[in-house]
Amino acid sequence: MKTQNERLLNYLLQGHAINPMIALSELGIFRLAARIADLRRAGVLITSKRVEVSNRYGEKCSVSQYRMIRGA
Repeated sequence: MKTQNERLLNYLLQGHAINPMIALSELGIFRLAARIADLRRAGVLITSKRVEVSNRYGEKCSVSQYRMIRGA
């Protein structure tokens, strides 16, 4: 069984950006920021920016979106 960190790393290596809503629905990761911190401590270069998404009620909210930095 893969760990959450392994699932997240594979997802980022495929070139995907991820936010907490995607992490929960697609990877089963509830504490995305903690897993991002784990990968950063392991030397993975990850950038973040704030993006606006809609919640299940159609309301706009701001979340962090993460992406792996390639070729740095």
